[in-house]
Amino acid sequence: MPRLPLLEDLIPGSVPEGSNLLVEFDPSSQWYNAHVTIAAAWLKTGGEVLYHVSALPPDRVRNQLERLGVVGINELEGTTPRPRLAVNDWYEAAIGRTVEDSFAEEHKIFTSLKVADLSIEWGQWMIGEKSSRNPYQQPGAPVLRILDNLSCLSRFNDEKAWVEFVIRRILPRATTWHQVTFIGLTAGLHSDWVYKTLEGVADGVIDFKLKETSEEALDLMRIRTMRGVSFDRRWHSLKISESSEITLENPEPH
Repeated sequence: MPRLPLLEDLIPGSVPEGSNLLVEFDPSSQWYNAHVTIAAAWLKTGGEVLYHVSALPPDRVRNQLERLGVVGINELEGTTPRPRLAVNDWYEAAIGRTVEDSFAEEHKIFTSLKVADLSIEWGQWMIGEKSSRNPYQQPGAPVLRILDNLSCLSRFNDEKAWVEFVIRRILPRATTWHQVTFIGLTAGLHSDWVYKTLEGVADGVIDFKLKETSEEALDLMRIRTMRGVSFDRRWHSLKISESSEITLENPEPH
């Protein structure tokens, strides 16, 4: 398996294939830099990455991957028969920008984040009507899927609708196709029911936060729980490099 930094610094061995990992993060935390760090390491060790980005423009993700040493972004996205990197754009819909349908399909842009529209779109991909640009078709393993912030769905849908969409549509892909999936969710934004429901079906829960004291601000992460492996549950300090790579401040050998 390709490497998953940060997580695999806190567990012995690898994250099990088919894992759905819920990430609850403070908006001021290092989650966005962390998921690009994880994606870069996965790509550089031979894996495939499928992104669904709603909080950052796709080109910003690509540029950050390049700063972290991922070579040949255009070639990775153009690899046939399947690209090793696919960046699916939820950002345009999240900020309310209107995009022509033909341009949207060519550039993997989602034009609506309403569950009713996403379900139709998903069904069309699954039956192969749009197979030439299919972000849902079964990829070759090993694959990492990252949904940077699914809290965006709450702006366009009621709670039950978007949570059911996540459970019924998104989560099964990881187990069926042996992926590792990260699902970002803003902490403290939703009802307790949302967090408890998604935590109950996730294979692991990871927290990112910023802790401010009178003297300094500390970027922290922890594994709150993870099924099937032993793990370090303590909070760990993070450090950020000039290239925005995130690492543990004092990693411990396993």
